Amino acid sequence: MYIAMNRFRVTKGEEAAFERIWAERDTHLGEVPGFIEFHLLRGPEAEDHTLYASHTLWKSQENFEAWTTSEAFRKAHANAGNKAGQGKSIYLGPPQFEGFEAVQVLKRS
Repeated sequence: MYIAMNRFRVTKGEEAAFERIWAERDTHLGEVPGFIEFHLLRGPEAEDHTLYASHTLWKSQENFEAWTTSEAFRKAHANAGNKAGQGKSIYLGPPQFEGFEAVQVLKRS
């Protein structure tokens, strides 16, 4: 299993716009081989931003990497949006990617 995460520092006051962008977005993930599950996570608030993370589970790193070069990826990110209604950025810098290969998985029996 492979876990792909992006961390986003969203400018204070732009959380609703950020969540709306993700909620209205067509991810096309359901048509991608190896995709298991997606979560959008809201994290702690700092003075100038709120931390979010996109968390995606894949069968393998190869499946994830194939997704990043696919037509489905291009379609999903075509209108991802980086701007609030007034044309200003809702982000404090670019997202930070983190990828993890699962070395141990425990499931409830």
